[in-house]
Amino acid sequence: MKHARIAFVLFAMLVSSPGPAGAPSASDFDVEGKYQLVQPVQPTETGPATVEVVDVFWFGCSHCYRFLAYMEAFEKEMPEYVRLRRMPAVFGENWIPHARAFYTAQLLGIETEVYRPLFEAIHDEGRVLATREALMTFFEDFGVAAGEFASVYDSFAVESLLRKSITMQGRYGIRGTPSVVVNGKYRTSGRIAGSYDNVIRVIRALSERERAQHLALRPPPS
Repeated sequence: MKHARIAFVLFAMLVSSPGPAGAPSASDFDVEGKYQLVQPVQPTETGPATVEVVDVFWFGCSHCYRFLAYMEAFEKEMPEYVRLRRMPAVFGENWIPHARAFYTAQLLGIETEVYRPLFEAIHDEGRVLATREALMTFFEDFGVAAGEFASVYDSFAVESLLRKSITMQGRYGIRGTPSVVVNGKYRTSGRIAGSYDNVIRVIRALSERERAQHLALRPPPS
């Protein structure tokens, strides 16, 4: 009995240990009512040993720009088993150029370099980057020649990714931006969770839940 009591205390200490400094704790956060189920569950683009977090955004969305800092902080300290993926939403014709621009940057290998600056150009500098031509000029600042930009922006690859985004936002049940989908199963947002701080707590808690379920189902070593 004594040994069992000691083991319980050690386990309690382990699960209640704080996360990274400055990060909202997930272990003591009640996520119930702060997310919605994605039905049916959608496949992820990562392996079974990882948890996929999809950040659904629009460059023209001021709320997405405010949420960006929260996701950047999460990305810096997220566990190794979490994979963050960004997906542009398309709720109208005027959203399409930004979605194409995102996938153009992705295919050119400069997604990281372009992502925040494009938000800043729109929301801090007041630049109207809503057309192919305006975005072409913006990409020139990152060393992308006009012809190179056009060939990718107008490509079948970008068109396919754009259509996939439109399909997946419907399957995820996305109704606005920013929204986040965890492992194809859970959907949350500032409106659902109550605040952007809560969104991060929900992401972290659900990621931990998915990881624990995966480990529980993994066969024991032989």
